[in-house]
Amino acid sequence: MKNVPNNLQPVQMLDFNRQFAQLREEILTAIAKVCESQQFILGPAVESFEKAAALACQVPYAAGCSSGTEALWLALAAAEIGPGDAVITTPFSFFATVSSILRAGAQPLLADIDPATFNLSADAVEETIRQHRGSRIKAVLPVHLYGQCANWDAFEALKQRHNILLIEDAAQAFGASWKATPAGALGDMAAFSFYPTKNLSAIGDAGLLTTRSAELDERARMLRAHGMRRRYFHDEVGWNSRIDAIQAAVLEVKLRYLPEWNERRRTLASRYDELFRSAGLTATNTAEGIVLPITDPRAVHVFHQYTIRAPRRDALREHLTARKIGSEIYYPLPLHMQTSLSNLGYSKGDFPVTELAAHEVLSLPMYPELREDEQETVVDAIRSFYA
Repeated sequence: MKNVPNNLQPVQMLDFNRQFAQLREEILTAIAKVCESQQFILGPAVESFEKAAALACQVPYAAGCSSGTEALWLALAAAEIGPGDAVITTPFSFFATVSSILRAGAQPLLADIDPATFNLSADAVEETIRQHRGSRIKAVLPVHLYGQCANWDAFEALKQRHNILLIEDAAQAFGASWKATPAGALGDMAAFSFYPTKNLSAIGDAGLLTTRSAELDERARMLRAHGMRRRYFHDEVGWNSRIDAIQAAVLEVKLRYLPEWNERRRTLASRYDELFRSAGLTATNTAEGIVLPITDPRAVHVFHQYTIRAPRRDALREHLTARKIGSEIYYPLPLHMQTSLSNLGYSKGDFPVTELAAHEVLSLPMYPELREDEQETVVDAIRSFYA
């Protein structure tokens, strides 16, 4: 590794302090209001946030829950997907996408991704349906990876051909849209995560389930509270999946700023694109240079992550780390190659597009408060690596 200067200024992958500094008084006021109300579980603060979130997603129903993982499970359970059923999803996602299917008792079936957007490929799903014609496939669970909606036109066509449910894993995509329809309103249901790193973030774990169906919403609300419709009368075996009021109050404060923050993320993404092109680093494949993120013209991307494909990715990441520049790999080991999921029956080589992505992707610092001079530092460091 080349000599590293001693006076480097760090560029963090994400700096929570900058956002909190801007909203400190609003957030603390919202928390104090909950504390003074003494209503900490569900209650008025949760109801208020749910209404605001439903409005933002352009759906009639939004139910807060304790995490994005719980939101995925609630969606499946509310749709009565369980033993004997199968759900098709992507091997290129966070573990919860598949583990939630297993927790519901259903069988996960995997299909490869689109090489340009990294999202689940509808063509690959069609082929998976063909290969598993005898299976009881109840739903497809596309992930809006990195903040860009999957190709929903193609998935709607699949739904019509095969009479299956579409459940959005929108954990990374609050505020994204496809042809002017927001994430959360595209499928039969959608699951959001508000983990602190997300573009809409809680100060702990929290999640949300959205739907247009009154029946599915009612079932999800029952299941998130131990299967109760009336207190201490348990109609089904549910779970404790409730969102707490402090998280809801904080999220409602942040939701007011989210359109502005998402627009800033798009501006920063365009700035990265410009810097990389000016540096002469870009190419259409990693044999020749860095491949920049692609936005489908039908989609509005929120750039939860700005993710490049990089030659010699691991060595580049070491180079950035040595220069105090944050980066992350989402995801280094595809789900079909995880030890804990070996019983799904997949092997290395089954999903070549996914496996290549796992070898090449690198996410760079991206958050609304990131400064342009910090972006220049990031790109300069990458340029020095390839020089």
